[in-house]
Amino acid sequence: MKFIDEARIEVIAGDGGNGCASFLREKFRPFGGPDGGDGGKGGSIWAVADRNINTLVDFRYSKTHHGRHGEPGRGSDCYGKGADDVYLRMPVGTLIIDNINGEIIADLTEHGQTELLAKGGEGGWGNIHFKTSTNRAPRQKTEGKEGERRELRLELKVLADVGLLGMPNAGKSTFITAVSNAKPKIADYPFTTLHPNLGVVRVSHEKSFVIADIPGLIEGAAEGAGLGHQFLRHLARTGLLLHIVDMAPFEATVDPVKEAKALIKELEKYDEDLLNKPRWLVLNKLDVVPEEERKKRVKDFIKKMAWKGPYFEISALNREGCQELINAIYLHLEEKRAQDVRVDETMQMTEEARGIVSIDPDDPRFKILED
Repeated sequence: MKFIDEARIEVIAGDGGNGCASFLREKFRPFGGPDGGDGGKGGSIWAVADRNINTLVDFRYSKTHHGRHGEPGRGSDCYGKGADDVYLRMPVGTLIIDNINGEIIADLTEHGQTELLAKGGEGGWGNIHFKTSTNRAPRQKTEGKEGERRELRLELKVLADVGLLGMPNAGKSTFITAVSNAKPKIADYPFTTLHPNLGVVRVSHEKSFVIADIPGLIEGAAEGAGLGHQFLRHLARTGLLLHIVDMAPFEATVDPVKEAKALIKELEKYDEDLLNKPRWLVLNKLDVVPEEERKKRVKDFIKKMAWKGPYFEISALNREGCQELINAIYLHLEEKRAQDVRVDETMQMTEEARGIVSIDPDDPRFKILED
């Protein structure tokens, strides 16, 4: 199935049914009074995150989604039936944006998360509501309200813990195949990867993380060159970026340092937040480099890059050094999760403290110090 990560749709909620103006007339009650019922509510449209869906292809071809209208009210105190709501199932990681004003409507980050896209119109009131002591035979009624109508832009950002960056043919697909259950296409020519791939990396039976591979970047990607710029958004949710570098390019004229620096510049042009994410260097294809030259080539590369962060030497083809990298990644992610939990607890304590608007001198939690 073709990978679709963008779509534009229109959602139109149903209108509410009109209220009814009616009067009760029976054999022994010729002036029984008003009995017009209310109209039913229109059907709302909701988005539901579903982890069993991984593409927006359904919304590429089905662009307009309508909710049904509510039924009008009738006499004998009969209220109109409300319309059923419409639920649109979308992949986890979908960002829903109002195409008119750019407002973010919802961010579907968890399976089963439900968000309102367009609210159905309320039903109108029947004349039963307008009866008073001075107005015994009201003829007033109200019409149902129109349902909301919105033009939306859907953007899918895959949910992954780790993202892979690199020039075409740097070995990203080989790496994700070596360490995870993903099976992307692998070939000896650039741009083999045409859409993002996700793989689950198993560190142990109960320990795992998700890794994402996107098409390779080339110089000028931020201006639209190549394919990778279309998928850089998928790295926005990751907690760690792995910059895969080909240390043994096919052509002798290719400089790995120049290519690595060019990729970093493209990140900076595209999104500085992405550039500022934790990023590790992964020096790949060292099995092709003669063993006596490896240390010198790695040392020269790190020096020319002026790199101060973590770096790893691997060969994705024969999995040399991959296990050490996997263990380091998992430890980093666990430390990051623990740090986020501590921050959340601190924020919660701060919010509770903000709820105290004044200090009661009799409150045992406080002690007033006198000068």
